[in-house]
Amino acid sequence: MTPVLKWDLQWFSGEKSEKPTAKRRADARKKGQVARSTELNTAFSLLFSFLALKYFGIQTIDGFERIMMYYLSTFSQENISPVTVMSTGLDVAFRALLLVAPFLLVALTAGILASYLQVGFLFSFEGIKMNWSKLNPLNGLQRMFSKQSLVELIKSLLKVTIISYVAYTAIDKHLYVFPTLLGADVNTAVAAVSEIAYDVGLRVALLLLIVAGLDYWFQWYSHEDSLKMSKQEVKDEHKQSEGDPLIKGKIRQRMREAAMRRMMQELPKADVVITNPTHFAVALKYEGALMTAPVVIAKGQDYVALKIKEIAQSHGIPTVEDRPLAQALYRTVEIGQAIPAELFQAVAEVFAFVYRLKKKKA
Repeated sequence: MTPVLKWDLQWFSGEKSEKPTAKRRADARKKGQVARSTELNTAFSLLFSFLALKYFGIQTIDGFERIMMYYLSTFSQENISPVTVMSTGLDVAFRALLLVAPFLLVALTAGILASYLQVGFLFSFEGIKMNWSKLNPLNGLQRMFSKQSLVELIKSLLKVTIISYVAYTAIDKHLYVFPTLLGADVNTAVAAVSEIAYDVGLRVALLLLIVAGLDYWFQWYSHEDSLKMSKQEVKDEHKQSEGDPLIKGKIRQRMREAAMRRMMQELPKADVVITNPTHFAVALKYEGALMTAPVVIAKGQDYVALKIKEIAQSHGIPTVEDRPLAQALYRTVEIGQAIPAELFQAVAEVFAFVYRLKKKKA
């Protein structure tokens, strides 16, 4: 019974089922495409900012207090004019900036640290390049109703819920403190409110770290999924990195042909050709003044051996049949190399035989 439907595995060649290669990951990293959660930066910045507020908050409040006392006393002694108001305002703003600068520096450092822990050192211009496809309304609608947008919505709702719940529980826990602050001095009230704010902020930051961890896992999973490759893409990348096998084969063939032509050009300089007689042929050359031992200048098997013998015959080069020696020379000596010491005796006998033939002919 013949099947009604025949399956062709090539139908699935476009399915991205293969893990990304190292080159794919490197190319994506160069473009700035990495697994990164912005929520982790926010959580780190918030956590370290509140920790800094915990340890440096009193000094900062004291600094603001001294600034206020100084300028209020100064204004009470000097004539107030637009110039003095402007200069004093700039001076106050500068001094206030110096007081809050440590907190800004802590938040910035925490954000940089969070980014470094996620992706290491990375700087790419791809993210700031103009992408005209983002201006397409259809692409915008697709992004609005994509899986990423749904995750961002859930994440935002989760953050709002967490912050609201933590703030409510923390304030409810300290609710009894507020009536006692009505008759307290400013320093006591500020210290109490700061303690409550620190408690709320620390809890929110710690819970946001959990949300950021989940978000980072999702971003990593989405990134890995986006980098997956189809079998055809893997093959194409392998061809690009290693070279097309067909092209490499043609290059090797041309190299062999060039080497063959050079070998055949050198062949007429040979003193003798040792044959199998049909399967192997090795051409030797020896110049006593220049060489310590005979050198193989050509060798071949089957068809190439036949061509070597034909060229040798056309140039009057003696051909000697010695099967063991021909096979040994073919397998152990490359073209351009001198014969090994263990073959000296056998080759010497061949050259002696060739020299005797030449003397007879002479």
